[in-house]
Amino acid sequence: MYDVYKIRKHFPMLDGGVTMQNKPLVYLDNCSTTFKPKSVIDAELDYYKHYNSNSHRGDYDLSYQMDVMLEDARKAVAKFVNCEDNEVIFTDGTTASLNLVAYSYGLKNLKKDDEIIISVAEHASNVLPWFRIADLTGAKVIYVPLNEEGRVTPKNLLKVITNKTKIVSIAHISNVLGYEVNVKELGKIAHSVGAIMVVDGAQSVPHIPVDFKDLDVDFLAFSAHKMCGPTGIGALIGKYDLLLAMDPFISGGNMNITFKKECLADYRLPPFKFEAGTLNLAGILGFKAAIDFIQSIGIENIREHGKELFKYALSKLEGHDDIIIYNKTAEGDILTFNKRGVFAQDLATFMNYKGIAIRAGEHCAKLLDNFLETKATCRMSTYLYSTKEDIDIFIDALINGGDILDAYFND
Repeated sequence: MYDVYKIRKHFPMLDGGVTMQNKPLVYLDNCSTTFKPKSVIDAELDYYKHYNSNSHRGDYDLSYQMDVMLEDARKAVAKFVNCEDNEVIFTDGTTASLNLVAYSYGLKNLKKDDEIIISVAEHASNVLPWFRIADLTGAKVIYVPLNEEGRVTPKNLLKVITNKTKIVSIAHISNVLGYEVNVKELGKIAHSVGAIMVVDGAQSVPHIPVDFKDLDVDFLAFSAHKMCGPTGIGALIGKYDLLLAMDPFISGGNMNITFKKECLADYRLPPFKFEAGTLNLAGILGFKAAIDFIQSIGIENIREHGKELFKYALSKLEGHDDIIIYNKTAEGDILTFNKRGVFAQDLATFMNYKGIAIRAGEHCAKLLDNFLETKATCRMSTYLYSTKEDIDIFIDALINGGDILDAYFND
């Protein structure tokens, strides 16, 4: 049985001591980042207290021990998404991972008039790198049209994909509308014309089972901080044959075998040739602890919990015509909405006055405004420690909260 109250006891941020506006914190901005359990915090502290050394650089016990712990963490990530150990590259997070693909694969493999397919629902991290690569190579960015709900579908991909398409890059779950995309089918379509399939997994890997081998996509990017892990660490999963053929994105220590004055360099095999410099070792150990924590709960259980809370929130909003909901058919965890006559940021500020954290604005998806017919929306997002009581407090403030101006003129 899913015991959310037992789960919450693992999180120092939820122990009752954290407040906003002198009110108990109700945190509903989990799409942005998530809280960290004590085990993750302890794993990072443990590194600095007991294992503070560099990896793959020392001929002493501490460094050897760090080597083992680093590769154990890599194995944990690989097992979590079902890929090979040597297909896991540690990065700064989803943004860095997508940029790595764009520059290391895109620059080498794209030419003038080749096509990169994305959608208007993508986060900036899955848009701007492709804009840059298109500018550098002469390739074109093409947009797969959204269906009436705002979903990316295989049917619509077939409308725009051509033999000139070399890259299809789509979010597995939209960070605005919360829709789960059938990236496995998109990948089949991409592969049918010789293109690669890149998946932004920032919102999917923390919430649903993700099997890299079963999806048969080429690259998968995600971050630790959206799944109870530390900030500044994430992973890029890539098919090994593609990684082997790619050039390094960042050069420096540990990613080379040798280099000479004649501008000659031999690089290590993947994943190491993409891990230049000193890695965020404390973060990597925290990342592993986060995966261990999630696995102790069960990713399928987390998925069902998110669905239940989403349905509960929808049921509480039935009949309230002043609330505009943009994603009633989403699979869970993300509710995107507005209140008629109230600007999104004003509503979020009012929620803050009530001790409730939500997100307002464009959510880094600045191409989506025409589809939504608004420049800004509010987003409420839950995670494994969120409760129905959190939803109740949020809904009560949304419907019965009083004068929005209270947030600006309270004493």
